Amino acid sequence: MDEVELVAIEGDVRAVIFQNPENGYTVLRLGAGDETVTCVGTLPGVAPGEKLRLYGSWTSHASYGQQFKAEHAESFLPEGSAAIYDYLASGAIRGVGAKLARAIVDEFGKRSLEVIENSPEELTRVKGITEKKAAAISQRFREQTGMRRLMEFLADNGVKPVAAVRLWRLYGDEAESAVTENPYILAGEELGLDFFTADELARKLGFAPDCVERVRAALIFELRHNEGNGHVFLPRDKLVAATAQLLGIDPDSVRAAAEDMARLGELVSQRVTTVDALYMRDLFEAEELVARRLSQMTKTPVDKVQGLQILMERSEYACGIRFADKQRAALELAANRRVLVLTGGPGTGKTTTVRGILNLFDEMGLTTLLTAPTGRAAKRLSELTGREAQTVHRLLGAGMPEAGEREFEKCAADPLECDAVVLDETSMVDIRLMAALLDAMPADTRLVLVGDADQLPSVGPGNVFGDIIRSGVAPVIALTDIFRQASLSDIVKNAHKINAGEVPCLKNTGGDFFFLKRSDPESVTATVTELISKRLPGKMGIPAREIQVLAPSRRYGGGVNALNLAIQEALNPAAPGKKEKAVGSVTFRVGDRVMQTRNNYDILWTREIGDREDARSEPGYGIFNGDVGYIEDMDESAGTASVRFDERLVPYPFEQMGELELAYAVTVHKSQGSEYRAVILALPKCPPGLVTRGVLYTAVTRARELLVIAGGPDVLSAMVANDRRARRYSGLRARLCGEVG
Repeated sequence: MDEVELVAIEGDVRAVIFQNPENGYTVLRLGAGDETVTCVGTLPGVAPGEKLRLYGSWTSHASYGQQFKAEHAESFLPEGSAAIYDYLASGAIRGVGAKLARAIVDEFGKRSLEVIENSPEELTRVKGITEKKAAAISQRFREQTGMRRLMEFLADNGVKPVAAVRLWRLYGDEAESAVTENPYILAGEELGLDFFTADELARKLGFAPDCVERVRAALIFELRHNEGNGHVFLPRDKLVAATAQLLGIDPDSVRAAAEDMARLGELVSQRVTTVDALYMRDLFEAEELVARRLSQMTKTPVDKVQGLQILMERSEYACGIRFADKQRAALELAANRRVLVLTGGPGTGKTTTVRGILNLFDEMGLTTLLTAPTGRAAKRLSELTGREAQTVHRLLGAGMPEAGEREFEKCAADPLECDAVVLDETSMVDIRLMAALLDAMPADTRLVLVGDADQLPSVGPGNVFGDIIRSGVAPVIALTDIFRQASLSDIVKNAHKINAGEVPCLKNTGGDFFFLKRSDPESVTATVTELISKRLPGKMGIPAREIQVLAPSRRYGGGVNALNLAIQEALNPAAPGKKEKAVGSVTFRVGDRVMQTRNNYDILWTREIGDREDARSEPGYGIFNGDVGYIEDMDESAGTASVRFDERLVPYPFEQMGELELAYAVTVHKSQGSEYRAVILALPKCPPGLVTRGVLYTAVTRARELLVIAGGPDVLSAMVANDRRARRYSGLRARLCGEVG
């Protein structure tokens, strides 16, 4: 996409219409020559009376007409007495109103701002200003001017203004000097800019290619980047080689920096079986906690349950069925062991077994909590069991004020109140989330881990479910028999065929499984778009909202990115009066289906509770990676978009909408833990690493009533034939087996 050439406009701030103090997003009126221009952008602390030179581009808004979108700005404080009065009277400095502004300007005239900044003691000559108040006024003014200087410094070096807001919160007056001393702080956890932005700034500031700050930042970048590939650690040699290649420097310099970081405790070095591993400290501690807690739980006996057979019969009666042998074995183990792993494919009775375990725990007088990694998975678990289920994040109180500086409210110091926890879709759970859950569980709690071992591993780092199964430390019940009702479904039958390495029947003889042969990405995209927008809603009565499009790949023709644009154009095109907002290369519109792409523990939401006569709003915190919602409204004056995630309504600042992406189509990995009424699977040619049996099996098992595959039969056959699973560097199995040290 071609970059828009920036233009400059200059003028006096006539009025500030809106300013978001959290991110600096501002809507203002600028007097530029003979006209007044509406300008929007990240302009924290701007006030009437200031002179601005803005660099940006002209845009046309459907509701608000022509606007100037500022990318960065230069500000000039007012100079004349009248302009200074307008500035002070606007409330730009907290504690100074119109009356006090008049008194200050009457006393000091054109010198007013200079006195406020450099000689606050002189302000005491004005009636009503004490020494304490004078110091406070001066401090607040210096903060504003410091913020402006910081923004201009960053803008001159190609760093977006929003970074200035975060920097100022962390470092205050020392922000500019902190960045100058080490520009790589921009790529740290607190600020979250990418390594390459920080690296470019460092280059401009004259930092050497092999300086220690650059090498350390690159090592952390490589480790964090590889979290996205599922790795908990990297072998030392691989990490050193990758970092040296990234920086174009001698590997010896990288190796020395890595050793120094390990010595200082910034990284953790440990032998994992035969591998010399380097961890980020937080991932090492999470993995070590999971291994320690699971080992303790599996070695701790439980009290013998009296009359277990009678209790199991009562559980059978409550479920209204006769349990199969493996299901009965699962109930016995759940009663007699502290940890149980229950796995199986679609139609094998996992849900019935879970219901049986829950009824058994009730008979035993145990308080049980049900949880799952995503909102959709928790909702489905609740529907299938008839009991309340929560996401792990909500169960642990993610983002709640009571948590303070912690990520979760619930932890070892403030544990969950329960006797047992049932965790569904465990294959989706990464090492951090499992550590948080185990940390919050009382020492004598039972844990039942439920999932499908043949599905893809978690999006986040680790292979928790697989590692626990392979370690052998906990009993595993693998359900394999397909029950009669499920055996009538082509989706279920073909899922098991795929898992066994057999190509499913593609003859479209009816039922719930269909294959449409399409040979190229363009025809795949066109077919998928027609299916979701016309054919399935029109001929099968399935609304587009109940259809999810999946694809293995995000990029390339027929991938998620191309599919989302095509489907958006078909289902929610631009129209006069329809509100929209361009964020990077994506234009979001009211009505769009969107997905959150990262965990945000701080974002505030509200939900309506009670009936109509007693309805009230309940606030909460946290929207998490994979949550799907719909854009309900956009408010240009407030700089926010309202997004509804089921019952939760979230006001997203425009600057934060980069955390969202269109979700008409999502990758198969992102669909884990969800079940949809209908699934359309796009199978164009895609990268070899995604042409795997696990990807296909996971996609097929997401559909409840209907699955339509559009693509090449050769791609499908290649996926069935390829049972290779990408290796993840994880030490959990080795820790559970005592193979570290």
